[in-house]
Amino acid sequence: MINRIITKVALATVLLLASGTSAEETKPKRTLQPNMDHVYNILPVSANTFEEAFTKGMVYGHLRTNVFRWDWDTADNATNADNKAFGIGGSIIYKTAPFYGVSATAGLYYANSPFSSLREDDSAVGFTKSGKDTFSRYKVKKENDWDMVVLAQSYIQYDMAKTSLKYGRQFFESALTASNDTKMIPNAFEGFSAESKDLPKTTLKAAYLTAQKLRDHTTFHDVITFKDSSGDSWNGNDDSGVHKGLSYNNFKNAGEDTEHELVVGAISNASVENLKLDITYTAVPEVLSSVIAELNYKIELGGGYTLTPGFRYMEQFDNGGGDVGGASLSGNLGRDKAPATLLGYDERFSLDASAWMARLVLSKGALKLLAGYSDVADEADIVAPWRAFPTGGYTRAMAQLNWVANTQSAMLEANYDFGKAEILKGFKTLARYVIQDFDEAKQSAGAIADNKVIHIDLVQQITPQLDARVRFGNVNAENRLDGTDKDSYSEYRFEINYLF
Repeated sequence: MINRIITKVALATVLLLASGTSAEETKPKRTLQPNMDHVYNILPVSANTFEEAFTKGMVYGHLRTNVFRWDWDTADNATNADNKAFGIGGSIIYKTAPFYGVSATAGLYYANSPFSSLREDDSAVGFTKSGKDTFSRYKVKKENDWDMVVLAQSYIQYDMAKTSLKYGRQFFESALTASNDTKMIPNAFEGFSAESKDLPKTTLKAAYLTAQKLRDHTTFHDVITFKDSSGDSWNGNDDSGVHKGLSYNNFKNAGEDTEHELVVGAISNASVENLKLDITYTAVPEVLSSVIAELNYKIELGGGYTLTPGFRYMEQFDNGGGDVGGASLSGNLGRDKAPATLLGYDERFSLDASAWMARLVLSKGALKLLAGYSDVADEADIVAPWRAFPTGGYTRAMAQLNWVANTQSAMLEANYDFGKAEILKGFKTLARYVIQDFDEAKQSAGAIADNKVIHIDLVQQITPQLDARVRFGNVNAENRLDGTDKDSYSEYRFEINYLF
């Protein structure tokens, strides 16, 4: 009840402040990147008085709808079933004008699945796959309620020169954290962050994050703990990449805290011509940490062509989490289990891990081609439930998790901008083909099988504010070692976005 009152007050405040925004702008206030990140083209100008901080503030709106269909090649209607989902909603974001460098942002998000014919029944909500982010499974189970209302952004910001500090509910983009706004409501964090571009050709970022709200949640929760005190798996960190062994009960039984922080530090440098260096440190203190280093070097080939080799290396360090959850993301090696074997892992209680990736990107005008490869060491699984992906940009296709130990993946990707080529205005395509080779020892112990993935995106930018997207994914998996084919499927998505 209290949350609903707060939400209504926040919405009324945002709508009231909207009346003070300036008239129609000559260009879109915001645009969407291909990865669905929002780029603010127009921001409020500085205020000379405290009152102007509000009257010169700006409102940014987003209306959207998402439709999903998931078809298994073999559905047993017990452990899996064909499923569908539908979401409609949007967001209202208000930014005050900076006053002596201080400003504030509030973002209210709403999503609903009002048509029962376009979604699963309440009792079958657990079968929903990619479309689950159009609603909260926990809320459906507890309240039979398919809507989500979230104040996902609510922060104070201070800017000085080229340095920006934020405190509150916010998005934070790094190698392993992302808003990942491809569904209805983005992934968000609570805490403090800083970004500085004061040094020449260098960006420094840091964050101390105390809570996370996944895309299908209406409340903020711990950044890594799976399940809550009652054992409910939909009321903690239940991301598809979550480590299920790092559960509430396992932490408690190990005498450890169930409330954790996420610490991130990153540097990006382009001081050497055509060379970009990125280093990111990520840690959940007393659980695990990682360092990711990445190099990309752009080579001019002539005739408008460029070739950019890229390399990424990740090292993950066990800082105590291995003794709690074990080496496998499945949780089947956790302290609460009694496995008969190590399930294909060399060490049960270790989260030490590593991975390397390489790619070549060939570009000219409207065309971009990518060939990528990734190899995860035969150690522990990579832990990254914060909606950026260890193999992203190298070998990850839509909805895939290919950073399990001893997994090798290869990807070919093609992007073509028909608008830039002056063939069809506003039309873009993306196609990926990925081969994923999983460890046979782990296949015999769990629900996993080698597969081939096709992922296609078609995007039509109808106006600068309006776009429509069709996404298609097909996974052709080999039979599991027990002879069953339970991993092949086709997935369809349709999305409309309108920014105002």
